[in-house]
Amino acid sequence: MKIQILPLVTGAQKATGLTVIIDVFRAFSLEAYMYASGARKVIPVKTVEDALALKKENPSFILVGERKGIKVEGFDYGNSPSEFVGVDLSGKTLIHTTSAGVLGLASAVNASQIVTGALVNAKATAKYILEQNPEVVSIVPMGWEGKIETEEDALCADYLKALLENHNLDDLQERVDLLKQQEGAKFFDPNKPQFPEEDFWLCTKVDIIDGVNVISKNENQIQSEWIKYE
Repeated sequence: MKIQILPLVTGAQKATGLTVIIDVFRAFSLEAYMYASGARKVIPVKTVEDALALKKENPSFILVGERKGIKVEGFDYGNSPSEFVGVDLSGKTLIHTTSAGVLGLASAVNASQIVTGALVNAKATAKYILEQNPEVVSIVPMGWEGKIETEEDALCADYLKALLENHNLDDLQERVDLLKQQEGAKFFDPNKPQFPEEDFWLCTKVDIIDGVNVISKNENQIQSEWIKYE
């Protein structure tokens, strides 16, 4: 198994084989939490306009998403896991649009298969990949808006690679702790209420959700399927 790490949108465009699109802060951490809360389906959508059009066709769907970290006007929720704590999503379908993660899904045009990546379900994601036994695994840490590399996505990429290679990432917890002074500092900044502190703690929990988010594309629409491990 050849494993390559290809950062940002440019990496997603180059990715081949089974491709993991990583967005720890916060898109794919949130999608894992939504599925863990009973969501029937999460539909990743690239643009706000497409999200609103899909909502118009399906009024019962829930709109979730952000631009520059801020909840899109008229949406039901932003991109914040803490908004969903204690929320029962059983049987619900959610439309999800973000600045980085969903852009990565749309950009991975050469991938043979796509899954999402986050710290909260990294071990389950690695288990799924190993079961598929692909010749090539492309790991894509999306960073900020797919343009600037960030520490949390790089950490998740390194951790996932270590899991696939069956060895420990010895500095995992140390690097998680450092995130508070790095990209995670925004969650502790009172001038950035769009990034609540609780989101930091929720997104940096490691291996607490036993499931993997498998992505497919059908007629230019992105679909996701949650495979749960008991």
